[in-house]
Amino acid sequence: MRGTSMANSVNFLLLLSLLAFAPFCHCDKKVGGYLYPQYYVKSCPRAQEIVKSIVAKAVAKETRMAASLLRLHFHDCFVKGCDGSVLLDSSGTIISEKRSNPNRNSARGFEVIDEIKSALEKACPETVSCADILAIAARDSTVLTGGPRWEVPLGRRDSLDASISGSNYNIPAPNNTFQTILTKFKLKGLDIVDLVALSGKPLFLFCVSIT
Repeated sequence: MRGTSMANSVNFLLLLSLLAFAPFCHCDKKVGGYLYPQYYVKSCPRAQEIVKSIVAKAVAKETRMAASLLRLHFHDCFVKGCDGSVLLDSSGTIISEKRSNPNRNSARGFEVIDEIKSALEKACPETVSCADILAIAARDSTVLTGGPRWEVPLGRRDSLDASISGSNYNIPAPNNTFQTILTKFKLKGLDIVDLVALSGKPLFLFCVSIT
């Protein structure tokens, strides 16, 4: 019974997350035009298949990874848009967003993204952006844990810079007031429905971690 109840909770919370992520990702633009799902059809036709395969392997090994990959995409998009900046390590003038309060000792799944990127570089070098990998992985994580599927617009450009201050102040924090969190969502073009959907994430992570 506990396993069935847990599965239902996971499916429900991932479904709620979809309500926020589907429109959130669709509003991105790429340089020179809009994003579109068929962006890699010619340049890297197996891109989405490769991502799905590696995500499936990671989630089969650890169910909680599905939530982690979805959360990673969320934390990326809330800072400077869905540009992969959350993946950058500190170097030179860059201070990694991984060191911010919302991510430090909390954000995880980077090794899965690295594995996907490595596989894609072998299949089609310098073609698929890390930002797109995050977006596809978030969708596939949802599907693999029982949620619905949606088309992911593709063609994002990877950021060459990170913003630790943006990560610290733009991502809603557990100790923020309701009004502060709502304001942060509104600044991203999201409403109270999106807030409720994405605010289910801490509960989801907690439920999975104690299973």
